[in-house]
Amino acid sequence: MRGHRGHPLWLAYGLHRLSGLALALFLPAHFWVLSMALSSPERLDGFLHWAEAPLVKFAEFGLVFLLAVHAFGGLRLLALELLPWTPGQKTLAAGAVAGAVLVCGVFLLNAV
Repeated sequence: MRGHRGHPLWLAYGLHRLSGLALALFLPAHFWVLSMALSSPERLDGFLHWAEAPLVKFAEFGLVFLLAVHAFGGLRLLALELLPWTPGQKTLAAGAVAGAVLVCGVFLLNAV
């Protein structure tokens, strides 16, 4: 018998929680960079030049994936809570991940 932690919906729950935590940890860095626009525009220009590096672009892909998977996971939960009919939970979870992959894939193709 497979434990509950191997169940796809447990994995969807974990991915939603971890993506939310990662986004919350990212926010202070994002606000710090935004504050550079007001306090020292020359440092912001240097940062933006550094942000053009391929490794940073790939990290942005990961960030967009986290944002998309968190957003689609939230929509999945809203559908479960609010809609009078819902498709299967596994279908919604798979659709959330597929939507996130589609969004971040389009972002990656646009960034390259």
